[in-house]
Amino acid sequence: MQDLPHTQSSSLPYTEAEPDTTETPDSSIISRLQEGTSVHLGGNKAIRDIGSCKDMEEQLYLDIDCDHEGTLLPLHTSIALFLMSYCESKSFKTFVVVPERDTHKIHKECFKPSHLDVIVIYRKDLPSVVQSCRLPAVVEASGAFCRAGLAVVLRHIIQKTHLADPSRKDVLELLGFKKTCLKACAEVSQWTRLCEISIPLAVESFLKEPSAIIPLEVLQLERKLGEPVRVHNDDKIRRQKMKQQIKSNAVTDKDEIQTEPSQSSHKQPPSLELQAALSKLSVQETVSRTTREPANIRKTNTADLPPLEHVFVEGLYFTLTDVVLLPCIHQFLVALHKVSPEKTYELPLITGWYKRVQQVPGVCSAATACNITFLQFPDVPTQHIQQPLSCKADAEENVLPEKHFLGGPRPTMTKLKEHGIEAMFSSHPCPSKTIDWEQLPPAVRPSEGKMSNDRALRKQQQLNSLLSVVINMAKPDNTIVDFCSGGGHVGIVLAYMLPLCQIVLIENKEESLMRARERSNGLGLTNIWFIQANLNYFAGNFNIGVALHACGVATDMVIDHCILSKAAFVVCPCCYGFIQNTVKTTFPRSCRFQKALTYKEHMVLCRFADQTEVKLSQERRLIGKHCMGLVDLDRAWAAEQYGYKAVVISMEPESCSPKNNLIVGSPN
Repeated sequence: MQDLPHTQSSSLPYTEAEPDTTETPDSSIISRLQEGTSVHLGGNKAIRDIGSCKDMEEQLYLDIDCDHEGTLLPLHTSIALFLMSYCESKSFKTFVVVPERDTHKIHKECFKPSHLDVIVIYRKDLPSVVQSCRLPAVVEASGAFCRAGLAVVLRHIIQKTHLADPSRKDVLELLGFKKTCLKACAEVSQWTRLCEISIPLAVESFLKEPSAIIPLEVLQLERKLGEPVRVHNDDKIRRQKMKQQIKSNAVTDKDEIQTEPSQSSHKQPPSLELQAALSKLSVQETVSRTTREPANIRKTNTADLPPLEHVFVEGLYFTLTDVVLLPCIHQFLVALHKVSPEKTYELPLITGWYKRVQQVPGVCSAATACNITFLQFPDVPTQHIQQPLSCKADAEENVLPEKHFLGGPRPTMTKLKEHGIEAMFSSHPCPSKTIDWEQLPPAVRPSEGKMSNDRALRKQQQLNSLLSVVINMAKPDNTIVDFCSGGGHVGIVLAYMLPLCQIVLIENKEESLMRARERSNGLGLTNIWFIQANLNYFAGNFNIGVALHACGVATDMVIDHCILSKAAFVVCPCCYGFIQNTVKTTFPRSCRFQKALTYKEHMVLCRFADQTEVKLSQERRLIGKHCMGLVDLDRAWAAEQYGYKAVVISMEPESCSPKNNLIVGSPN
């Protein structure tokens, strides 16, 4: 599983509340917290009762680190506070979460941003759904819908800010083209993982032991900034850049023939990229250019056009990614500058980006509110330096040499057979149990999930096979987690049929989870939570994990999460063709398969396991089913290595889905 940054590293400190003159500062704050009151950190008075949180305001929970001398903020907390300052957000009731034993240290430092009313809360007093998540987290007033994880929480802060003040289009623009900035979860997106997890972790580690060695993750960002920019409609911008370059060269040639040296100096105009970036950030709309480009520029092949250079991290425009990285890189540069100032010259692209970000309207004021004092770097040539080959975290580096690779599914299956490995399917443990859908309220049925009648019927058949196993396992007071829950087809049925169990739906896509909540509200369910988060931000205890059609490596992540919690699992895999090595998950999974197959041979099984569609020939579908069985057998055997009993079974009828395997496991 992905490690998540939650150690100290920010210089953003606390501002203490004005102490009661009749008590010492220590006893004042401790007594007020023990009495259940909150402390206004950043003003001159104590404020609201901590128990009176059941209003319409959403509650934002942030980590704080009190294990060191002085109060320090984890980078994820610093980033969230910086964004709130930049957005001037007032849509949340903000809490800082501390262990009870550390509360007495908080008042000794100052907290920024100073305009926020921040409430101190003990970890044990968090709402139950928040206790199940890694911070930062936002919970709605109902206490049943939680958003957790840095990217999810930051995107929500942006959306709430724009909803409260639609004139703040600059805030909405942080979400980037098609509003997808950092939307892909870190488990599947290397870019999101680098920005949300890897760089904050690397910087936090660096701050503990500063040195002249630049972290590989920072070098990876430097290399990223040196790559050509790809943006929507970049062909038009590149042709404008070509026109600008031709004009600039003509002016330079003219200057060189001037007789007086004083006439040869012209101020270099800002790059076209920077002009485009700053014009988008301007409050006033820029006048669109309607002049047709000269013929020589129009006829230039796209491949011959000049590349665009980075202004900001994701290209030409200031986005949420810049907001995430600015506190991280600032802290890193401050620490690096103290131990080895000359090393900053090895990061010309990062320091150039660092200076350009300061030109964005609102950034400097937000930085001041968060106690960030920017460093000033001289202009240096931005020639590219050769990066170490190891600066790219590539999971494929661990792949063994492919000296004896056997191509195609049949040779690979034959090789497994020679090692005594064949697909094995156990009988369904509850073949006769089916759900009487007609007796259930309409909102429970899959047809309420906005699908055709034919698809709804097949979904019912899938749920019959999966839920009969889960219901047979479940006991009163169990917590059952529906991973990758989508619109809640599994979780809502479980919540309705198992009223004595707590059901948790975890899904990264907000739209799907909102549909599930709407269905649940219509049913009046009270034993269900909704958590919008990447899987790794869920840290709660549970008894059974469920996933229907978890895509690619998501199946393996769900199984691993269940094993860590010693929970049973019932998982239906999907999208075998998307399986690949990741930072935390490598294939083959089990020791027996690792001895028999290389990574490349295992990938052949995965690719052919995806060929089970009805439109294919029966022979192809049979081979695909066999490959599915082998891939899932490898997963089941990997679970058995951790003391589980695990089997692979088929859904009934198999026609309910081309991906009709179930992996069922329980701890011995």
